[in-house]
Amino acid sequence: MKKKPVLERLLIVDDLPKNIQVLGKLLSGPNRQIAYALSGSEALKLTSENIFDLILLDIMMPGMDGFEVCAKLKKEKKTADIPIIFLTAKTEAEEIVKGFECGANDYITKPFNASELQARVTTQLELIRNKRQLQELNQSLEEKVAHRTLELQQANKQLAQLEKAKSDFLTIISHELRTPLNGIIGITSLLKQSIADEEQKEYLDYLNTSSERLVRFAETALLITSLQFNNQQIELFDIDLENLFEMVVYELQSSLDEKEIKVEINISKDARIVKADADLLQKSICILIENAISHLPTGGKIWLSSSLENHSICLEVRDDGKGFSEEVFSRLRNFLRQEHITIEQGFGLSLAAVKLIIRAHNGNVILKNADEGGAVVQLHFNC
Repeated sequence: MKKKPVLERLLIVDDLPKNIQVLGKLLSGPNRQIAYALSGSEALKLTSENIFDLILLDIMMPGMDGFEVCAKLKKEKKTADIPIIFLTAKTEAEEIVKGFECGANDYITKPFNASELQARVTTQLELIRNKRQLQELNQSLEEKVAHRTLELQQANKQLAQLEKAKSDFLTIISHELRTPLNGIIGITSLLKQSIADEEQKEYLDYLNTSSERLVRFAETALLITSLQFNNQQIELFDIDLENLFEMVVYELQSSLDEKEIKVEINISKDARIVKADADLLQKSICILIENAISHLPTGGKIWLSSSLENHSICLEVRDDGKGFSEEVFSRLRNFLRQEHITIEQGFGLSLAAVKLIIRAHNGNVILKNADEGGAVVQLHFNC
């Protein structure tokens, strides 16, 4: 489709009708609308009531000269951007400089050269047209950005509501699971004390272990929700790693004894203290040891150690099992590199919880197989 010609509106201001006639004849065209003013005051009145694309303004006029008219036009918001070409018989540098200081865009000396006049007028009209198109484009973009921002805000609001609903749901589920399970654990402990039959005690132990596992599952799910939605408060304090490791071992002693697994603790002197959230760090170490226990045969061994590596504190959990297979090792590394948490079958919630806990501390989780055999999981914290 052929583009519709743009109407160009010009205003010629000169106190001599003859000059206006000459300029009007030179600048007239099918897509131009030309208005005239014989004085500065008349020019100001016309510009206040109409929109112009270009003003040709004579400098030497009685009463209000061109400099004063130009200055007034540039002060008004409606006319400040209209390009102004001064018409002058003067060629003194001072007068020309004064014209530019008032806000003029160009000047033409009298008597007029038709080609020069047309060229200068065409240039200013193209500049103002491009400038207005750019302003319209910017305004359109701003409106689109504002619209998209509003849509994004509404989407984020809905997402926040969904996340809150999800968090609230998991909190309720966790509470509803823990309350009866804690009751079951308490009752089985009492029954175990009053029952002498060893087979029945084994059944109660199994029931107790299963209930405790479900409690840990509920707690881990709640912890992941809190960390993922930034509700969990991270409080950093200096933690003595030897005491922390001993507390973890004490907490898991029954599971360790069940499979006759030994734990050795080695703390480096220059990596004895780490700044972290004690509860979350203890939870991470517990999860890693529980995973090691589940994969170790009876009579296995676990090493808990700390060291200083490249200006970071490294906490290491190593076992003497078979280590990671190539397939599992590849999947685990990809899982840890992912920005978002996704629970994969076989990994469970525990690794996701460790990943979120260490990420909340701005740390890293590194997996590898030990040269002498066995799986190694390292937690790195900045000093």
